[in-house]
Amino acid sequence: MIEKNKQPKFIITPKADKSVTMTVRLESETNRRLEELSAKSGRSRNELINKELKFALSNLEFME
Repeated sequence: MIEKNKQPKFIITPKADKSVTMTVRLESETNRRLEELSAKSGRSRNELINKELKFALSNLEFME
């Protein structure tokens, strides 16, 4: 409830950067498969790409 004669405040806090925007080039076949998976799963391409990258980075192994 707003007190009499007191204006409500519109408070803006600093934005927490949780993501970055990045441009990448994909092979046509990779893009086609992403489109299919997106339609089939009901998830956005962005969400799928993020999940795929997290999985790949967590399971990455370098061989010499």
